[in-house]
Amino acid sequence: MAVGGKIVWDRVVCMLVLLNSFMVYGQKQQSTVVADGSNNVSDDFFISLFNNKPGVFDSVLLHRIGWNVQLLYTKIDQARNGSVVLEKHYFNKKDAAYFYPSTAIKLPLAILALQKLHELPFPGIDINTSMITGAFYSGQTPQYNDPNAPDGRPTIGRYIQEMMLANDLNAMDRLYEFLGQEYINKQLLAKGYKSVQILHRPGNYLSDDENRHTNPVSFYNRGIRTALFTQPMQYSEMRFGPRNDFIGKGYMNDTILVSSPMNFSAMNRISLDDLNTMMIALLFPEKCRVEERFNITDADRKFLLKYMSQLPGESGYPGFDTAAVDISPKYLFYGNDKKEIAGNPRIFNVTGMEYGQLTDIAFIIDTEKKLSFILAATIYCNNDGILNDDHYNYQQTGLPFMKNIGRLVYEYELTRKRNNVPDLSPFLFTYDK
Repeated sequence: MAVGGKIVWDRVVCMLVLLNSFMVYGQKQQSTVVADGSNNVSDDFFISLFNNKPGVFDSVLLHRIGWNVQLLYTKIDQARNGSVVLEKHYFNKKDAAYFYPSTAIKLPLAILALQKLHELPFPGIDINTSMITGAFYSGQTPQYNDPNAPDGRPTIGRYIQEMMLANDLNAMDRLYEFLGQEYINKQLLAKGYKSVQILHRPGNYLSDDENRHTNPVSFYNRGIRTALFTQPMQYSEMRFGPRNDFIGKGYMNDTILVSSPMNFSAMNRISLDDLNTMMIALLFPEKCRVEERFNITDADRKFLLKYMSQLPGESGYPGFDTAAVDISPKYLFYGNDKKEIAGNPRIFNVTGMEYGQLTDIAFIIDTEKKLSFILAATIYCNNDGILNDDHYNYQQTGLPFMKNIGRLVYEYELTRKRNNVPDLSPFLFTYDK
């Protein structure tokens, strides 16, 4: 507990934080994510951790609102009977504002794609069935083969591998098109993920009308020219409530500076809380409410978890420059380190990096130290407040923060008492290579 001069300093920091919320970047007030009533919504847990590393997190405390810093740590314990016990701790939840999730939406896209396969009217279509994507509307492009696949066949399974291993935007677009905008949003809303709106393809910037129209797809068995099932082009008739999501103090429109906040109200949205619940639904479905779970099999879960945790250098195909990309997707422990690592810790995660916003949600296990936890984090890295100018502060601010906070929570996990040794065997996989 802080004493003496430390109390005075903490009060000074709090006053600076309040002042900073009005001044940093001249940023327009953004819509706030509503608290879900979970316990431990206060910042006390993270403040106590920050105090263990004097000087390391001072800037985070000072700029917590301007940088839109949000943290959610889920402590995982195992009861004597083997059941899992979860406890959440937040940082900055009461001031949590909209952030652009970028490619972090691949988590719901992948889960829903696996779910929808089981709902198709033709039995036997699975993750390895060839899926040909047509094009019959403005902005649509076809896909008849996959140059990254060993046999050239585009499949749901292959697209999931590519987007988890290489953050492949085309793979994300193809799953969006298979699912359709209306299916995605109706399913997530019905399951209680109320913050989520997935309104557009992540990799292809199209109009609202073009994103409502999604490509026809057909499924084929190998060597057979007749389609097993064809899904016609879909059109989403969903109407979404008004939003007021703005970021920054200006943005570049081609070469023209627009001196007003950029409007994200028609862009994809998902809260850190909902991402975290989706992760829990994937890892420990029994810990979620029935309606929050997804209709996927245990084999589906293992398939997705395998490729969320596999490093590019462990994949036999396609080949990756392991020196360049083996570590960088694992922001919440390695930041932007570029070095080979052993099997521990093993990190199951999805990330997003765009418009100055850096996001990572990770399930981290260490089989030697017998620990596991979930950590979700997002931070806005844009000191000049101008979007689309390619002058973001990922290297200086975002990635060091991600590395530091991931290791800080990991160090806490190493020291905290556990009454029972967790069973991590469900999360051990044999990788491709």
